[in-house]
Amino acid sequence: MTSIDLNAGALAPVARESDFGALPVTGTLPDDLNGVLLRNGPNPLSGRFEGDGVLSWWPEAAMLHAISFEQGRATGYRNRWPRTQRWANAHAPSRESSCVDTNPNVNVIRHAGEILALAEGGAPLAITSTLDTLGPARKHASQAVGMCAHPKIDPLTGELVTFRADWKAPFLRYGVTNAMGESTVDIEIASPAPSMMHDIAITATRSILFDLNVGYDFSMLGRGHRMPLRWFDERRSRLGVLPRHGGEVRWFDIAPCFIQHVVNAYDVDATSIVLDAVRYPWYLRLTGDGAAFEDNPLGTLWRYRIDLASGAVDETPIGNIGVELPRINELRTGLAYRYLYAVEQPTPIEMRGIVRYDWHSGTWERYEVPHGDQNSEPIFAPRPSAKAEDGGWLLCCIYRYATDTSDVVVLDASNIAAGPVATVHLPTRIPAGFHGAWIADDGGTLPESLAINVES
Repeated sequence: MTSIDLNAGALAPVARESDFGALPVTGTLPDDLNGVLLRNGPNPLSGRFEGDGVLSWWPEAAMLHAISFEQGRATGYRNRWPRTQRWANAHAPSRESSCVDTNPNVNVIRHAGEILALAEGGAPLAITSTLDTLGPARKHASQAVGMCAHPKIDPLTGELVTFRADWKAPFLRYGVTNAMGESTVDIEIASPAPSMMHDIAITATRSILFDLNVGYDFSMLGRGHRMPLRWFDERRSRLGVLPRHGGEVRWFDIAPCFIQHVVNAYDVDATSIVLDAVRYPWYLRLTGDGAAFEDNPLGTLWRYRIDLASGAVDETPIGNIGVELPRINELRTGLAYRYLYAVEQPTPIEMRGIVRYDWHSGTWERYEVPHGDQNSEPIFAPRPSAKAEDGGWLLCCIYRYATDTSDVVVLDASNIAAGPVATVHLPTRIPAGFHGAWIADDGGTLPESLAINVES
């Protein structure tokens, strides 16, 4: 795999926590864009990555970033390392026993009134919209043993659908919590071997799990690899479909692949499901001597049509554009939808540009980002009371190579090619990371007086 300098350019970590007030803006921020954009990703506590390549980047300590918006103004920026055991060990050893042993460096969601920073299988961490650490989740006690980084929230029922994949038995658990954060389903799903499962899909009635060609090989640890994950030619790739609230899991074989991120899924009728995802023909494949990885190919948009009656799966590529980090208007999660938004990948080591795909017209639209700059995922912020699916804004962090700082661009989700309606200029850099969320200013957070007030 091509060596990457993790301490330069868009990937370079920041070495300290910062607070900035009102931020300069080019253009005009919408008056109805009120809330906080949260971003998550790895940022070593030392302020410097050790090693190179994505498997040295992925497991580093979480850092959260928050940009606040209010009535046409960008009112501030803040970044924080969550106050976990890992953080306490480095900065406040006396507090280590009171901090949660997790590294929530992947995603952020809001559910049942809690904002949760999520790890890859670790315990969720409750935070405030201003990035203070609250500690263990108050309303999701059933998830304290760990949950996936990409649970799905049903916009109609408020249910949170999740799983936990583990390298040790039981290899896979599946769960549902209701709109209040109470567990209603918690079951083990039989699996012959541990698999790298990063995402899950839901429809209005069913859930879809992924058991694909990337799994664990612990012999890699003895050969100097930091994470024991690799591609296996001999594994089956299959989709597991089960009723939302438990029941028989039906497995459907598909062509060998790896799917890191789901776009969406929905029921066509009682016996047919559509699943859209970003698909890789292989991923984390070792070189012949087992000492290194081949370069990963680009991921592309793929549509699966699952026929529950016949057991057949139709697999169709949608164009040949390299994409990743797909998002939709999450009010359409699990439902038929029209638009998706994603980061464009011109090369395997670049995330540069934003695309929108229209399933009805079969057309792509682009917002281009200059060479040298790189951007994160586009996060959809619905306009209050908007009727159209694309009635909202896309918020995207962009690293600017020339200034070594970051901007947040605000795009009209119905016309991204027109360019930003506004650009917020940060005096610092938000390093390349994973995922984030728009937390609208409509309540839903725990009182910030509960925050753990631990400063470095």
